[in-house]
Amino acid sequence: MSADDLHLTHIPPVRVGMLVRRPADQVFRALVDPAITTRFWFTRSTGKLAPGAHVRWDWEMYGVSADVAVKDVEQGRRILFDWGDDDESTTVEFRFAPCEGNATFVEVTETGLTGDGDAVAARLAGSTGGFSLALSALKAYLEHDIVLAVVADRFPKGLEHEEA
Repeated sequence: MSADDLHLTHIPPVRVGMLVRRPADQVFRALVDPAITTRFWFTRSTGKLAPGAHVRWDWEMYGVSADVAVKDVEQGRRILFDWGDDDESTTVEFRFAPCEGNATFVEVTETGLTGDGDAVAARLAGSTGGFSLALSALKAYLEHDIVLAVVADRFPKGLEHEEA
């Protein structure tokens, strides 16, 4: 099979999930409150996630930021927002499902990817990897009080890499 034989019939969503052994309200709070989220994902935020809020998240180590427009928040259950530039904005949904033993399954879905096949494939891979790292760091922080710097260490300075 060659690259010429590859064709998308639809653009799949990014879908990542992780079990976190903490109650849903605690996991939810870690993602809406930047005082906690900055310990494991982005480095700065202009505010908490709430319905109708517009915030900016910064990853200062990379000189990258994201504008976030919060569409919906259901306490302990769901966060829905759009992020990115107007021409490349996508929708991200975090769902929090309580599990046995005071644990929570966190599922992240990102939809609305656009572009040609190469651009969509690159964005799918990048978002899948990025959300996997963020959820792993969230898990380490909430379960073990460890600041797992996997997001900060993903693209070390001085090494060749694709853009974040």
